[in-house]
Amino acid sequence: GVSAEASALVNPRVMYSIYKFMWAKADNKESKKNALLGLEKYCGSLEERHTSSNNFKDTHSTKQLLGRCILKVAKWSVITHEEEKKEVPWGKIIALQRKATELRPTYYKAWHSWALMNYQSVQNEGKGEKSKSANTSVHVVDAVKGFFKSLELGKSRPMGDILQDTLRLLTIWFNNGENDELNDEIENGLKQVSVDTWLVVIPQLIARIHTKYPRVNQLMHDLLCKVGQVHPQALIYPVTVASKTSSSQRREAATKIIKEMTKSDQALVDEANLVSQEVIKLSITWHEAWHEGLEEASRLFFGEKDVEGMLLILTDLHLELDKATSNEETKYGFSSVRNISFLHCYGSDLEQANEWLLSFKKSRRMGDIHQAWALYYQIFRRITKQLNNLDKIELQHVSPLLLNAKGLKLAVPGTYRAHAPIVQIEAFSNSMDVIVSKQRPRKMTIQGSDGVDYPFLLKGHEDLRQDERVMQLFGLINALLAQDRTASKSKTPMSIRTYSVMPLSNNSGVIGWVPECDTLHSLVKQYREARQIRLNIEHKLMAQFSNGCYDKLPLMGKIEVFERTRQQTKGEELAKMLFLRSNSSEIWLGRRTNYTKSCAVTSIAGYILGLGDRHPNNLMIDKQSGKIVHIDFGDCWEVCQTRSKFPENVPFRLTRMMTHAMEVAGLKGSFRSDAEAVMRCLRENRDSVTAMLEAFVHDPLISWRLLAEAEAGGEGAGGAGDEVGGGAGGDSV
Repeated sequence: GVSAEASALVNPRVMYSIYKFMWAKADNKESKKNALLGLEKYCGSLEERHTSSNNFKDTHSTKQLLGRCILKVAKWSVITHEEEKKEVPWGKIIALQRKATELRPTYYKAWHSWALMNYQSVQNEGKGEKSKSANTSVHVVDAVKGFFKSLELGKSRPMGDILQDTLRLLTIWFNNGENDELNDEIENGLKQVSVDTWLVVIPQLIARIHTKYPRVNQLMHDLLCKVGQVHPQALIYPVTVASKTSSSQRREAATKIIKEMTKSDQALVDEANLVSQEVIKLSITWHEAWHEGLEEASRLFFGEKDVEGMLLILTDLHLELDKATSNEETKYGFSSVRNISFLHCYGSDLEQANEWLLSFKKSRRMGDIHQAWALYYQIFRRITKQLNNLDKIELQHVSPLLLNAKGLKLAVPGTYRAHAPIVQIEAFSNSMDVIVSKQRPRKMTIQGSDGVDYPFLLKGHEDLRQDERVMQLFGLINALLAQDRTASKSKTPMSIRTYSVMPLSNNSGVIGWVPECDTLHSLVKQYREARQIRLNIEHKLMAQFSNGCYDKLPLMGKIEVFERTRQQTKGEELAKMLFLRSNSSEIWLGRRTNYTKSCAVTSIAGYILGLGDRHPNNLMIDKQSGKIVHIDFGDCWEVCQTRSKFPENVPFRLTRMMTHAMEVAGLKGSFRSDAEAVMRCLRENRDSVTAMLEAFVHDPLISWRLLAEAEAGGEGAGGAGDEVGGGAGGDSV
């Protein structure tokens, strides 16, 4: 330690640095304890100096330093108690931090630390307890007060800090909505902080647009109306989606906000409704709705013998069809040429099948249902044939209203930035390309008012709200890496490629097009086809070595076949394609470095997120930079590890094809050092990351989906077996 006499002679700031150095260099618990006790004693001497001095300048600097010292004592106390596995004295720690806020009322770190400690205290007291004590209520209110103050003082702080405080504030508010004192504090706090603060958490606000607490609902309404007045472009899309939800309370709450926005900008609201309705119709046409519906109904009836489930699906489709024939609005449109054509081709057959269905409901004769399915089967075959030939959709045939929408006030999805020029929608392109895959997404182009064409991927049959939250997390990780001293000093900065995701309903939305990218599957396919190598060569060899009985072999037999197949194939396709597509060795080396770094960052981020289903069609490589780009985030939270078929027991995808494409040292070179740097950065900023992940867990819109997928077991798309060539082999070897 340092003697009292010596410390009195040394400059106070130097003395503070000495104690910090002692703590940093401490290699055992005793050394850390000595540093802590020394700083505690020094805080006492600083306090005496502060109260006894008559010099204002000296008093002010001492006061500033004392605040920092007290914060450090509180932080070290928590660490030492946790290391010694003793109960943390929350009351003492919070009192110290409160004292720091009184000494330095405009110091962001003091308010943030005090708020965070109150928050952690609430979390610890709440574990396993159903009732909330009076002490907990005090901590709840103090946490909110502290977070609001840190948001007010931290306007210039990095995005990670602001997002962390905002998310924790919302979490504690939504978990304690019945507390009147807390709601009073929220009401006061909303007047203090800038409206811009809430732009980064709009998805979380919309998710709680209606709760069981009337006061919370009113405050949320006031907050969203305030955001809608200042930043209508940021709110109009999400609130329009909420107004179309199946929940009547959420729909009513969203409609009230839209009415308030209408008062200030009627044209913008009308345009948002038009674009949203028409784009949703474009995402799922009548042909696709019936194709998907008949497929699901067939699975329920013939596969699971679930007659009622089948009837529910078919009845809903027929009700929509009845609306169309009576010229009522439907979720798939009614007035377009394509939908009129559908009614002309299939209307009478579907009507006849519906009569057999109605007959079955009355008589419960299985003969009637089989008569209906004889018709449905013929309809399904004809629709399938039509859909297989569908490669382009003309807007004039499907959505003339969207085609005629020109010079809108509405911003291009995903482009709005606060206090920056707004890129408005000038027009929609005349046609959309249909991408060949199971869900048949479309490539849609929007012309912006800045003269730039903005391509988007329009997806139906899929809830994109979870993808939107994942992009939020990736944005936070990028911000943390940019702040990190080690990561930001690198010649090629580490980051994750993000893109805009805009849900339009609970089963459709648009995703910003990621240009100049190839999937790993397409790269391997190009390489093998050019050299007349079978795409599923590994699968073929495994079948050959096992005489077609691979699944029946014992474990050791499967391993032997697997190893023999590995020896027969090299798995260098990805590495070769990276080399062949580079115009010079310098470009190739740069792309290879970017590829390795991006693999490291995305692997660690995916591990933290519990991301699965990373088959070669969900991983892309940027043609220019060589960076890995991930798409499709439907399987998060380790749900792939719990499914019954092909459970994924690996933290992230790192097959030999991916490893061979890395730098010369492979996994032991920059991949390992960068992965460790990312993990260290995220651990150091675990409060920010945890705040974001907690917001996911508490989000009522996605929690049901996570549970449903976990219970569903093994039916995730692709999975461990969805490799190059579509079999058990491919890139898995």
